[in-house]
Amino acid sequence: MLGCMRRPVLALAALLLVPACAASGEEAAPPAGTSAPAGTAPSTSATAPGTAPATTPALDVTVLADGLDHPWDVVRAPDGTLLVDERAGGLTAVLPDGTVQPVRADLGDLFVDGETGLMGLALDPSFEENRRFYTCQGVTDGGPGGGPSIEVIAWTVAGDWSSATRVDDPLIGGIPVNERTGRHGGCRVQFAPDGALLVGTGDNAVGAYPQDLGTLAGKVLRADPATGQALPDNPFAGSGDGAADLVWTYGHRNVQGLAVRPGTGQVYSVEHGPDRDDEVNRLQPGGNHGWDPDGPGGSYDESVPMTDPAIEGAVPAVWASGAPPVAPSGGTFLAGEEWGTYDGLLVIGALRGEHVHALRLDDAGRLVEGFRLPELDGTHGRIRALETGADGALYVTTDNGGGEDVVLRVTPGG
Repeated sequence: MLGCMRRPVLALAALLLVPACAASGEEAAPPAGTSAPAGTAPSTSATAPGTAPATTPALDVTVLADGLDHPWDVVRAPDGTLLVDERAGGLTAVLPDGTVQPVRADLGDLFVDGETGLMGLALDPSFEENRRFYTCQGVTDGGPGGGPSIEVIAWTVAGDWSSATRVDDPLIGGIPVNERTGRHGGCRVQFAPDGALLVGTGDNAVGAYPQDLGTLAGKVLRADPATGQALPDNPFAGSGDGAADLVWTYGHRNVQGLAVRPGTGQVYSVEHGPDRDDEVNRLQPGGNHGWDPDGPGGSYDESVPMTDPAIEGAVPAVWASGAPPVAPSGGTFLAGEEWGTYDGLLVIGALRGEHVHALRLDDAGRLVEGFRLPELDGTHGRIRALETGADGALYVTTDNGGGEDVVLRVTPGG
């Protein structure tokens, strides 16, 4: 039973050109140029990449916390406290009065290597009553033969934000990890509008995983947040395979962002491409998003399209970066009339591209235009997490390393 015990699980394009992650070490790649190679699709954007529309609100950008090291995610609690995690381990609270304090937590079994460590964060929708939150993280056991794996763990946090305690350990287990490099570990957690817990995973750089319903890698999972079990209306529920039961969508490369569009049931993933075509995808139950790098002899063939048109029924991306990629990570929607013409934009953080990219979508989720937010274009380095708080502000973490990272609060000027 994946939700309550540790056991191995058997492993069995382009619409818009903007700068975006190299096939080898995309997260660590330096900023790239902007030219596209021959054969890439032309831009269909109404706005040239990197150019904001003429009528845009000025943005105020404030540093709320500094001295962090690779903060992977940030969430805002109802009392205004921000909870931040760091990939190498550690939870930090930024209190409403500006106090920055560590949150004691048992992370003794954390598996940290390459792109994997302490990753996604989510607060329970009933956080005010149960003070429950969720992490997606590498652990040193739980995998095949007792080796490393990735797990979703449920915690509760003290009322004064001084400490956190594991309460479901794991809530969801058996997510594979690349033990040698930590590559393509995912792993974003987000609540769907219907209250389901969504988990975006990476493919571990194993070619067979994205198209294999018998593994939790290269997928978006959908689970009951109370039990970690698959929900009965999941598209492959009842298959008899504990992994397939949890799968909501598949054919993903490395899902690092999940964003819910306010006032709709729409959910979007943000994921890394190889040497081209990072993608934003609108997720639909059972959807195959077309990544199939299973090469000869079980090799990981990254020359194939991010959304392979040879796969029957492959869901086309809402947005694709073209080449070079920008290594997008967190994503969220801006909401509120105070944002003016930015109201309703999907904004995504770029690691390699060192900016925040904004996408305007129509009601059906089709791309209208894309551009960079000027105030966050090359001003703070690599951008990892984006979260819209209940106060309407945008919260952002950088990912530069060396204790040089910050948490930002971004609001419309004036």
